[in-house]
Order: sequence, then C-alpha cells, then structure tokens
Amino acid sequence: MLVKTDRQKQKELTKNAILKATEQIVLQEGWQAVSIRKIADAIGYSLPVVYNHFESKDAIQGEFVKQGFLMLAMAMQSTKEKYTNPEEQLTQMALSYFEFAFSNAAYYRMMFGLGIPNCQKAREITEIGNFSCNLIEVISSLMEDTDEQRKFLKFHTLWSILHGLTSINMVNLTAAPDEMQQQILLDAIQGFIKNINR
Repeated sequence: MLVKTDRQKQKELTKNAILKATEQIVLQEGWQAVSIRKIADAIGYSLPVVYNHFESKDAIQGEFVKQGFLMLAMAMQSTKEKYTNPEEQLTQMALSYFEFAFSNAAYYRMMFGLGIPNCQKAREITEIGNFSCNLIEVISSLMEDTDEQRKFLKFHTLWSILHGLTSINMVNLTAAPDEMQQQILLDAIQGFIKNINR
C-alpha cells in the first residue's frame, strides 16, 4: 500500500511539474510556443513521461481550463458571499473577475484560447457551469422578467463585457489593471445594471 501511495504522489508531482512548466512557457512566450518536447525539456523528463500524463497539448489546455474555471468560480462565489445587495454583488464580482485574470494570466489565456466557451462546452465542463451559475443567479435577482432566454442573453452580454475589457488590457501587456482600467470596467458594469431590464 505504501508503494502505491508513493507512486500516486510521484505521479501527482510530475503532473504538477508539467502544468507549472506549461504556465511558465505561456507567460514567457505564449500558448503557440508550448510543445510536449519543450515541456519535457523544462521538467527534465522524456517525452513518454509527459505523454503518460497528457495525451496531447490540447489535453494540457483542457486541464488548465478546468482548473482555471474552478479557481475563477471560487473567487466569484467568495466575492458574492461578502455582499447582500445584488447590484453590489455584481459590481464586486466584475472586479473580482478582472483581478483573477491578471493574477492568473497564463490560466486566463488558456481558458479563453478559443474565445468564450459555448453552452455545450459549459455543460461538458462542470467548472465552467459553476462559474456561469454564480453570475446568472445574481443577474436573475436584478431582473424583473425572469425569462430564461433573456437571462442567458444578459449573462452572455455581461461575460462579453468582462472578457472584452480583460482581453484588451492583456493585449496592452499591462501586468495588472490600473485605476483607469478599473474605472472603465465599473462604468461598463453600472451601465449594464442600469439597463438590465430593457
């Protein structure tokens, strides 16, 4: 039993080393520079060791998507629980989203490598669904009409605002959102809240 535990521990350590090396490559050179060979070289293992944990580069990205959305959902839930007023919840959750993106830039870039995930992807990956539910719940509490289609429209509008502003700022290669960027985000969110029932 001890041998099995040691093997599991070693397997987990190797998997974490692969993810950490991938994160460093993404931060320094971008996702396009990631390759299984480069990861293997970075961690000092052979190619088969990396393939034993992840069958492809896409599988590594999938792991980052799951972990990233888990972390984002937890950050959003934590922020939501600090406030009782739905408008304040949504405003603070937007700021939390922005902060998460810049504090976890490599994860964020891989989470959204192909844009905002579609509904099918959200159903397949539990972590994306949990993130979505947090926002939809607060949006619903602000809406007079709780029609499902309008809720999803408003959710996707809000997510587009958050992701769009975050992406624009990431392209500018800023290390963290400055005061002006946060003011733009707050202005956009306040406009969204004001018009949520139109």
